[in-house]
Amino acid sequence: MNIRRVRFDHPDAVKLSDEVQAEYHVRYGDGGDATELNTTDFDPPQGVFLIAYDEHDRPVATGGWRSQDENGEGNQNGDAELKRMYVITEMRGHGLARRILAALEADARTAGRTRMVLETGTKQPEAVALYRSSGYTPCTKFGFYRFHAESLCFAKAL
Repeated sequence: MNIRRVRFDHPDAVKLSDEVQAEYHVRYGDGGDATELNTTDFDPPQGVFLIAYDEHDRPVATGGWRSQDENGEGNQNGDAELKRMYVITEMRGHGLARRILAALEADARTAGRTRMVLETGTKQPEAVALYRSSGYTPCTKFGFYRFHAESLCFAKAL
């Protein structure tokens, strides 16, 4: 597996982001994650976007983080918000999400962020299990979905 930094508007990032949005639609019956994201949100040193490629140079997993500070939506100064974690269906169960997550945590720590935060949902039990087993604990809800009953928010000190 080869993990590379790319811009959020890279064609492979767009392709996998579209796939994860389609999966959200299947699980939640809506149009996907409506959180506003800008391409520059993931530009270093304020964030990063990663793609894992297989031995055939096929994009198979993604994840990114973006800086968040106190904003009236539940974030705290020093937060790094995890976004667009996704592994294509046929590559699940091989530890790719865990590898992407570890790389994102290390990058955010190096950038001076003090806490990784994320929002997931009740219909994503695999994600919840990954985050809990990686040391994430429930935190005060934040962001776009903070008032939604299906929203679950987690944090981990970096």
